[in-house]
Amino acid sequence: MSSFLAAALQLTSTPDPDANLAAAEEQIELAVRRGAELVGLPENFAFMGDDQRRIELAPELAERCSRFLVTMARRYQVTLLGGGFPVPAGENLTFNRAELVGVEGQLLARYDKIHLFDVDIPDGVPYRESATVKPGSDLPPVVEVPGLCRVGLSICYDVRFPELYRHLAAAGADLLMVPAAFTAYTGKDHWQVLLQSRAIENTAYVIAPAQTGLHYGRRQTHGHALVIDPWGIVLADAGQAPGLAMAPVDTDHGERVRAQMPSLRQDRKSTRLNSSHTVISYAVFCLKKK
Repeated sequence: MSSFLAAALQLTSTPDPDANLAAAEEQIELAVRRGAELVGLPENFAFMGDDQRRIELAPELAERCSRFLVTMARRYQVTLLGGGFPVPAGENLTFNRAELVGVEGQLLARYDKIHLFDVDIPDGVPYRESATVKPGSDLPPVVEVPGLCRVGLSICYDVRFPELYRHLAAAGADLLMVPAAFTAYTGKDHWQVLLQSRAIENTAYVIAPAQTGLHYGRRQTHGHALVIDPWGIVLADAGQAPGLAMAPVDTDHGERVRAQMPSLRQDRKSTRLNSSHTVISYAVFCLKKK
């Protein structure tokens, strides 16, 4: 069991990767100076711009982002999540990939986003992520981070699919990471309540790095990077400006909450299984991929 500081970073990324990565390093350094041992970058941390330009840049960005995460983790001796960056997937598509990197620069976990944001909302901006992004073929992983806790990965729109988080909890996650670029229109009503729900349902910490502000054209995101405890209490909120939300993660507290509210043990639709299996209630995903 352990107690450590975790930070959810908040950025206003643009179509300029150089500026974005410089801003990301500035916030990583600030978080580490304040004592953070686990730091999360939001979805699209290296690039937010035109879809076709993202596809063109994907080969360069994929290599550059992976190298950046390794360099930052080693330089600042921190466990670092890159919350989403483009990786070529063929047929004029990319994956939206998150990577978790340890303090020695070792890759701890990798996840390609499976739920893609194809939504029409009344803000006047159509969203068709599947037009240029290929969904991943594997469920998100849970990984033991040395000296910290068991971390489960997800990305943005995943937060609307609670079965995915029950899968992560059943696989042993103490902490759920939800890096995002949540729209301003949906975020004002849904962002915090969805994240609190995932924390409460799974009696797990939630770390949610976020994009904020106006990025390009009419693309605007909600902000409010959050750290939430297993009881659903918001421990830190980054507001709307670039910066960070940072708070302690105490796995002993997490175990106490799970003892007080034993809903995971009482769920009749799912059960804790070994790492080679998933949860019964989420088997439909596996069937679709066959």
